[in-house]
Amino acid sequence: MSAIPRLARFTSSLALAAVAALAFTLPALSGASAAQAQACTNHGDLDAMYCDANKDLVADFPTDPKKFKDPSTLVFTYTPVEDPAVYAKIFDPFTKYLAQCTSKKVVFYQVQSNAAEIEAMRSGRLHVGGFSTGPTAFAVNVAGAIPFAVKGTEAEFQGYNLIVIVKKDSAFQKLADLKGKKLAHTSPSSNSGHMAPMALFPAEGLKPEADYKILFSGKHDQSILGVKSGDYDAAAVASDVYHRMASRGQIKEDEFRIIYRSAKFPTSSFAYAHDLEPKLRDKMLKCFYDFRFPADMQKAFDGADRFFPVTYKKDWEIVRKVAEAGGESFSKSGYDKESAREAAAAQKKAAEPKKP
Repeated sequence: MSAIPRLARFTSSLALAAVAALAFTLPALSGASAAQAQACTNHGDLDAMYCDANKDLVADFPTDPKKFKDPSTLVFTYTPVEDPAVYAKIFDPFTKYLAQCTSKKVVFYQVQSNAAEIEAMRSGRLHVGGFSTGPTAFAVNVAGAIPFAVKGTEAEFQGYNLIVIVKKDSAFQKLADLKGKKLAHTSPSSNSGHMAPMALFPAEGLKPEADYKILFSGKHDQSILGVKSGDYDAAAVASDVYHRMASRGQIKEDEFRIIYRSAKFPTSSFAYAHDLEPKLRDKMLKCFYDFRFPADMQKAFDGADRFFPVTYKKDWEIVRKVAEAGGESFSKSGYDKESAREAAAAQKKAAEPKKP
């Protein structure tokens, strides 16, 4: 089976509506935009409404100053890997600082799915946000996002591993032992929760979809809790989410056993919309880089104390390679196709009778 990086499975009717709208009603290019697209010398994997003339793999800034955006209110969000309300509270010290630093009102916009977050930036409703590792590439290509930072320390940016967890008292010792078992993936656009398993598991003797039926949980925390409750025999999740849940007391690590650990991936990126007014953009970036996480944020993010500078071309290379190994890139056509497929599947599931 082809390892196509599908978009996030939807966990609410609101998310369904957002993705359906994204898949089927994205605005067509205006005459001026179409002319600009034709004049562009290189799009790469970017949508036709963006240009990458310098081939750094992200959207170029608009050449027409009239297209710069200088909003009175900056809209900020963070990837919905867990309950969005949790992160609204965690980032509260930062959003207050960002407002003071930029002299702008800053609001935290809670999104319920990766697709809804990407759609918000593409449509101009989101100016800067944290995107999960896999969806970062879709945000770059589909929404014109420009990654600039990852949580980290003075020495390095923070990363994570794809891990596979099972119950501590289970008989499973290696991936091949999971043939025919219930193994949870998170969502189709997730790097650690789906695309990396699709690319990396076969070499370990376990072929997704052939050796086991993929069960999408929707989110990393739901996969982890599903293993705890017995809904799944195992789950492929991001190590940082797993450790954060343990540090918050949501789970106990001694209840689980890790039977697989991948090489290190960058964790969620922070990216801004490509058309922000340059002076505002530069000021905002300085605010991000100068900020030091207070104790509660450091605890929530595994000791990270700052936003560490990164570039998409260099630091997301391993993520792109995983997608390529699975037979796909993070292109607009792949995004639209999987948006439609996932929206249809989710609508079908929503129409099914609910269990008592």
